[in-house]
Amino acid sequence: MRADSGGARQGAQRWLRLYGTFAGFVAMVGIFALMRPGIFLSPNNLRNITEQVAILAIVATTMTVVMVVGDFDLSVGAMASLSGVVVADLLIQGLGVWPGVAVALLVGGIGGLFNGVLVAYFGLSAFVATLATMTAFRGLALFYTNGSTLFSGIPESFKLFGQGVTLALPNSVWIMAAVWGVTWFVLEQTTLGRRLYAVGGNAQASYLAGLNVRRLRLAAFVLSGVGAALAGVVMTSRLFSAHPTAGEPLMLNSIAAVFLGMTMFREGEPHVLGTLVGVLLLGGMSNGLNILQVNSYLQLVLTGLIILLAVLLSGLARRGE
Repeated sequence: MRADSGGARQGAQRWLRLYGTFAGFVAMVGIFALMRPGIFLSPNNLRNITEQVAILAIVATTMTVVMVVGDFDLSVGAMASLSGVVVADLLIQGLGVWPGVAVALLVGGIGGLFNGVLVAYFGLSAFVATLATMTAFRGLALFYTNGSTLFSGIPESFKLFGQGVTLALPNSVWIMAAVWGVTWFVLEQTTLGRRLYAVGGNAQASYLAGLNVRRLRLAAFVLSGVGAALAGVVMTSRLFSAHPTAGEPLMLNSIAAVFLGMTMFREGEPHVLGTLVGVLLLGGMSNGLNILQVNSYLQLVLTGLIILLAVLLSGLARRGE
């Protein structure tokens, strides 16, 4: 009898490891579709959801690379805000759209480089280092704008990134798809991706095998910084304004999306496909709760519970292995 109950428990754990997140996603869609028939699954609302999650997906996809090497980046939300106000101010000052975007991405790359040096070369924990830089980036954004919103003088051509449409899809979705596709290819189809996973699996063994662990961790943080900056550019374009704290929710939600995605794979490792499902789950939940007119503060509680569940399921997967 005990053997049967133990086998059933192991079977349930295996099922949760492999299908927990996807089952939760399907259940969420079904519940909202039943509660708001003709609204939640309407083409307009589905397009709404994809447009709403595009910015989060950009950040979460590049965050996945950092988590692949065993680190994480708490500064992505603050970096998105900082790059957003930088590009807005440069455009208001008269700099061209593409040079302004390039400078914003450079800011993200420098911020990621700083994080990577602190973690990979100075040996600080990712939590301590990126918590500190998150505070610093937020302070820079507030200082840069004096705490105000930038909106007057941004050229109409800047709407291309966040409000433009190509082949019936928002440009923000195309940008998201490009970032996701390139990241998937690098992680799943290249030697670099295998090396990144090796570092996350066992950094010491990777070092003894001849891999440059420090450089790989540094590259992951630089990519995360550029991804956060790109998200900040798209967000500023979509809102057609820049606020120094506009990107802060991205940090919590991107980490949640990656953890949710980790439960879809037996080894409990970050994967960009799982991250995309996690992003869609969070975006669909937010959209559905808004349709149901659930209090926005209660939505934060639910997001926190989902993160807790994702961490528990991820820990279950690792313990099971």
